[in-house]
Amino acid sequence: MVNLQTLPRDRLEAMAAAGAQVLECYRVLEKGGSNVVAEFLRGEGEFFEFDHYPKGDAYDSDTHSQYYYHSHREGEHGHFHTFLREKGMPESCHPVEQSEAEFMRERDDKLSHLIAISMDRAGFPIGLFTTNRWITADNWYEADDVIKMLDRFEMDLSWPSWPGNIWVTAMLRLFRPQIEELVRQRDGTVADWQKSHPENDAFEDRACDITSSWKISVPAQISRVNQALALTGA
Repeated sequence: MVNLQTLPRDRLEAMAAAGAQVLECYRVLEKGGSNVVAEFLRGEGEFFEFDHYPKGDAYDSDTHSQYYYHSHREGEHGHFHTFLREKGMPESCHPVEQSEAEFMRERDDKLSHLIAISMDRAGFPIGLFTTNRWITADNWYEADDVIKMLDRFEMDLSWPSWPGNIWVTAMLRLFRPQIEELVRQRDGTVADWQKSHPENDAFEDRACDITSSWKISVPAQISRVNQALALTGA
């Protein structure tokens, strides 16, 4: 468990503000008889496993943030994958030395997977996880660089859902400490896998898929943030 009491007050305040945004999204969506997942499936026709929702992914051309929702895992309805494309990254961020997969030669920029958010059938988040490179077809950046990218992720547009975009952005703020820890665990998992399977390219080894995971609860996280804030004083 991440000790939130060790975080500076400004970080806790940012997390508290993000938690308030998440709850406000739930409120306005519930008033309309919707939820976060339903927002991205509305008008998309029959729901198919592995297909991306919205079609073509959601992308902010100013921040170069990107995400999509899809389904293919047991124990959840589906999950969001969040990314930052090269033009939105800090200039100090560069991919690690790595093998070149075919998908890298088919596009003219780079992107980094940030975090995946697992959802239940009621449209609420139940977990966070990271993945190996072959799953999300991204470029591999070390944990310190991915952590630098987190503040750059912002979906500041109305399509495909204004409350949905606010929610996705706020989730990365609310659970920032856990995401940092998961990304560091991700690096360790892949490094250990490469050491134990030296004959394989760890980034493309299908036996190495989910590299770290964490069960989450929005109400519990907000409560912990508020408790930590109370201990810091005014």
